[in-house]
Amino acid sequence: MEKLKDKVALVTGSDSGIGRAIVEAFAAEGAHVIITYHSDKESAEEVERNLKQQQVRVSTYQLDVSDETSVQTVFGQVAKEFGKIDILVSNAGVNGSNIPVMEMDTDTFDKCIKTNLYGAFYCCREFLKLRNGELKGAKIIIVSSIHEDVCTAGNADYNASKGGVKNFSRSLALELAPEGVCVNNIAPGMILTPMNQEAMDSQKIREEKEQHIPSKRAGKPEEIGPLAVYLASSDSDYVTGTTFTIDGALSINLGQGA
Repeated sequence: MEKLKDKVALVTGSDSGIGRAIVEAFAAEGAHVIITYHSDKESAEEVERNLKQQQVRVSTYQLDVSDETSVQTVFGQVAKEFGKIDILVSNAGVNGSNIPVMEMDTDTFDKCIKTNLYGAFYCCREFLKLRNGELKGAKIIIVSSIHEDVCTAGNADYNASKGGVKNFSRSLALELAPEGVCVNNIAPGMILTPMNQEAMDSQKIREEKEQHIPSKRAGKPEEIGPLAVYLASSDSDYVTGTTFTIDGALSINLGQGA
């Protein structure tokens, strides 16, 4: 039985990487899917074509999650086309700048916070408004990072954004639990996506990074999909306010040998 049959799922940043893996997993479970992309229209259209060949109902929208008006516009268009959204996956994000705080300009910090944290806020708010009071059974998944807890030097912008996402989602889970809405985070570690382009391009760099991971390998985007399906389905109706870490034990390996 398809776990998401006829559910409507919007996944931000679903033209590549983890977002793409999630829409493909949702589609395989019978969902109608909405792809959004920021700038890579070609990749988004490729994902759409592939899914349509599998007889999936799918639409694609350009979306800048850091822009409040862009989010409102897209959600309004989706409402006209689909009438509702059952599942929101707030996945779109940017990486850290690798710039020390003393040298970081305000625009750099703003870009990360606006995309990763405000983006989740804008999308969740519009999703809930679109439900128009009919909240029961809605599912919200925010793709965070192990850096919501584990900080690295030089990425205060990213660490702050993901730490904010953690507490934002937990606050939202408390607000919405009485309404029957589940809100959860997925916190990936090192996954082979464009955010880790260096590791994808260079086997040497990848192997160096993998030495810090107890599982001794990076994760694959398609390993996130089944977890997202679980969190989007009725199987997880009693699960909310939680972060699911998927990182090969990287985040609990800190301090080893010290």
